[in-house]
Amino acid sequence: MSSASAHANEPDQDQITRHSKRVATGQTDARLFGDAQAEAERQLHQTFTNLRFEDFGPAPVKGPIYEAYAGGKIIYFAPQSEHLLFATVYDRDGVNLTALAQEQRTSRRLKAIDPAKALAIGPVDAPTVIEFTDPDCPYCQALDRYWNAKLAEGKPVRRLIFFVSGIHPAAAAKAEHILCSPDREAAFRAVYSGQTPPVLRQCESGHDKVAADAELVAKVGVSGTPTLIADGTLISGFQQAELETFLDRHAKPALAKVATDAPH
Repeated sequence: MSSASAHANEPDQDQITRHSKRVATGQTDARLFGDAQAEAERQLHQTFTNLRFEDFGPAPVKGPIYEAYAGGKIIYFAPQSEHLLFATVYDRDGVNLTALAQEQRTSRRLKAIDPAKALAIGPVDAPTVIEFTDPDCPYCQALDRYWNAKLAEGKPVRRLIFFVSGIHPAAAAKAEHILCSPDREAAFRAVYSGQTPPVLRQCESGHDKVAADAELVAKVGVSGTPTLIADGTLISGFQQAELETFLDRHAKPALAKVATDAPH
């Protein structure tokens, strides 16, 4: 190789300077990131003193995070890194901020529901649940069996029924049949037990009620069945443990009253 060729392949001073700057910048960025991570870890331990953390490191989420609502649940979106977070957010005092936001949203949604327009099933003085249901939903049918079992145990509920008719093709016709029957509660129980009448009843009032329920479902944002609202809490799906808690909460005052009223 000639001396001229060797000289041509050597980096000039500007290249060396630029490379040095890049190295220095990278080192500075790494140092700053390390300092930021160390400070974040220190703050984590200082803020949440009641928790023990075994490891700490960077997360893939970048940039600001926004709250969104889908399928009856609060989720979080980080647009910069295009991440969805299915998470629960707590503040330094241990307050579940996600649950609070969920309750506030449920409260706003409840204002759109007129209980007087529901199909009411169950004793007037029993604990009340709002129930969005589909006659062809197997989980809704299981929920109906659960309520019947609780009724046999002496734990009745008053169910305020609104029909979801946009999921299964025959749901609207079966809901209309229930609403058009002389004994709507008996028709409800028959359909939800799996019986299909040879002729489905039709009437203008029932048809209009099914349509009105569909509008309410869209306004409230119900996307699955069953969806219940019990004591202001939204319950998505047949969540037996949550329903047991609801029934127990209402049973205790009643038991206390019986003990108070009993002769001594």
